Amino acid sequence: MVLVARGRIDSMSAAKLGQALSEHISGSVSHLVLDLAGVDYMSSAGLRELVNALKKVKRIGGDLRLSQPTRRVREVMEMAGLDTIFLIFDTSVDAVESY
Repeated sequence: MVLVARGRIDSMSAAKLGQALSEHISGSVSHLVLDLAGVDYMSSAGLRELVNALKKVKRIGGDLRLSQPTRRVREVMEMAGLDTIFLIFDTSVDAVESY
């Protein structure tokens, strides 16, 4: 399953992202790809939702992989050390094929 995020993910919208991810994490859908190409900003609240979703999906034997983060989002993830926790791909196709 490929999910697409767009716009700003900040303290006002991070919960929506977390809810959307949680709704797709189930026993039947445990391999998710989150396409970040349309995300121009991500706050620590957004990063926290990504980590929470990763923990949930790992509990059921799955994974959350990220694709196409913008340069700015990738820099934020690197500063937070999350580039070592998530598998990040240049395209959604590459991320899907990695499963």
